[in-house]
Amino acid sequence: MTRIVVKFGGTSVADVARIENAAGLVASEVARGHNVVVVVSAMAGVTNQLVDYCRAIDPFHDAAEYDPVVASGEQVTSGLMALALQKRGLSARSWAGWQVPIQTDLAHGRARIVSIPSGFLDKALTENEIPVIAGFQGITEEGRISTLGRGGSDTTAVAIAAAIRADRCDIYTDVDGVYTTDPRIVPGARKLDRISYEEMLEAASLGAKVLQTRSVEMAMKWGVPVQVLSSFAGAVGSDLPGTLVTKEEDIVEKQIVNGIAISRDDAKITLLNVPDQPGIAAAIFGPLARANINVDMIVQNVSTDGTATDMTFTVARSDVHRAVEILKNDSTMSACEIRTDSTVAKISVVGIGMRSHAGVAQTMFAALAEKRINIHVISTSEIKVSVLISEEYTELAVRALHAAYGLEARGRLE
Repeated sequence: MTRIVVKFGGTSVADVARIENAAGLVASEVARGHNVVVVVSAMAGVTNQLVDYCRAIDPFHDAAEYDPVVASGEQVTSGLMALALQKRGLSARSWAGWQVPIQTDLAHGRARIVSIPSGFLDKALTENEIPVIAGFQGITEEGRISTLGRGGSDTTAVAIAAAIRADRCDIYTDVDGVYTTDPRIVPGARKLDRISYEEMLEAASLGAKVLQTRSVEMAMKWGVPVQVLSSFAGAVGSDLPGTLVTKEEDIVEKQIVNGIAISRDDAKITLLNVPDQPGIAAAIFGPLARANINVDMIVQNVSTDGTATDMTFTVARSDVHRAVEILKNDSTMSACEIRTDSTVAKISVVGIGMRSHAGVAQTMFAALAEKRINIHVISTSEIKVSVLISEEYTELAVRALHAAYGLEARGRLE
């Protein structure tokens, strides 16, 4: 019997009517003879409200107490979903993350899953019971409730799918799949039928918010096929109406470029008059790493006199002020001038076909040059090219690149 994990995001369970709709989708899968495990997020807006409660009490609250507060939203949804399924004559029972148990490390607020014993879930499925599990949460080795960070319900769903060796993990959300780019910017953007784990991982890390990055990493590690689809289209996941994230070898036609990712969450930091000497990069980026500030694009200018150089890199906008303070307090940087710019955007082209095709970057640079868009920083990997540009040119750049790579005309992948 096919095993499927279905996960419903906050917009899909935003109120009782939507929970009823989601329950109908689960019932349809059961009617087809499938074993189903359900994972739910909190109702849309609830987690934000719970976070605000914690901040109102103390902006510097104890993370170990923050977790049980914000985890309560998913527990409410799981109970309501179980009731909706029971109403349809199905055997269903809600479970909090700690009851499964989903074991995590001790990093409250951003915990990582360590293990999920499958015995309990296997028993429930054998008895044709539908476990409805509160996503986003787990339990530490000290017996405390933990949470996995924003978007953590995606990771919960994929981890459970891996634990029970599910045939597929369906992520129901408010979009009907993964598109070549944001349809709000390019109306002609096309939905992809399939995308590789690596492409989805790059897209997620570069700003595409369809799936949490950690969930894609886990799906790739354990080989879990993940489908992104809409809970509002009325289609059942087993008909594969969404976008399937799968192994590269399962994709027959590997496009050179599959999509354009956009991130407006970056800020640029430039250090002028940096001492040009061995170990200076470690001196700059070591303190930032210890402060958990992630550095992305990095470029160092060539020193002309052998004594000083300039260095530019990006961090999340939310981290820019903290990063500057760390650099200012570093004696190594005492002679440096620090400049910041938060009015930038990162645009990336992604595609597994880049591995075997030359000229992808040139097409990108030519398209941007034609629109007179200046590039601040360039970063590449085996399957992506990213550029940093002024934020005001974001939409113009995306439209130009979408056209340059023929994404609109190509249509859906088969």
